[in-house]
Amino acid sequence: MSDHEFNLCLDSRGSIATITINRPAQRNAISHDMWLELRRLANQVDADPEIRVLVIRGAGGEAFSAGADIAEFDKCRNDSTQARIYSDAFDGALDAIWELGKPVIAMIHGFCVGGGLELACCADLRIAAEGSRFGIPTARLGVLVGYREMRRLLHLVGVGGASEILLAAKILEAQEALKLGLVTRVVAPAALEDEVYDTAEDIARMAPMIHRWHKLIMRTVLANPGLAGLTPDQESLPFACFDTEDFQEGRRAFLEKRPPVFRGR
Repeated sequence: MSDHEFNLCLDSRGSIATITINRPAQRNAISHDMWLELRRLANQVDADPEIRVLVIRGAGGEAFSAGADIAEFDKCRNDSTQARIYSDAFDGALDAIWELGKPVIAMIHGFCVGGGLELACCADLRIAAEGSRFGIPTARLGVLVGYREMRRLLHLVGVGGASEILLAAKILEAQEALKLGLVTRVVAPAALEDEVYDTAEDIARMAPMIHRWHKLIMRTVLANPGLAGLTPDQESLPFACFDTEDFQEGRRAFLEKRPPVFRGR
């Protein structure tokens, strides 16, 4: 499967899909139409039962993404009315990645700043090449980070880390980002692709329903740390796995000392 529109490419090989931000001459800056397309592609990936893992990456070796395309701000974000319309596209794309029921890996090489970093924060794993650089220097542009992006950033790095990123508008080196918890791993540039896709293949061999439900439980705990007022469905979710074919397969495979073959049922 291949889809090429609005400088975004979706390709899938077996159970692993890749979305590539394909504007290397602009450091993979993302336009308004690209945010809309990213949301569509994320929903397409989520609906495809054959896909078990999504990798997001930038084309070329210079950037994952430099964030929103500042060149179109006069047209799309010149006042608060325009900014609200733009935000619908931006938030829609990030929410679609954040809420995707399959593991998402951000493969980061080079610059990962502004909206590019906010996109990476929506992934479950962020694997970066040494030499990559991270930041959200929107204070230098007079632009605010919104509530949704702030919540995700705070979940990852806390108030101190977010203050360093936003108030000091600091550009972080890869090892600094790793210490803050902004990225999951840092590897040599030559090892990045193998590290990401080996990880994706390993994840894809596991039980897909468990990944989906683990993500749902994590989101529930983040939104409601005290677990007050859980719905009956939320209360019963930790036990739903015991009624699945995949649980029976995993148990049998363990006893038979063989790799399990999970069907997502």
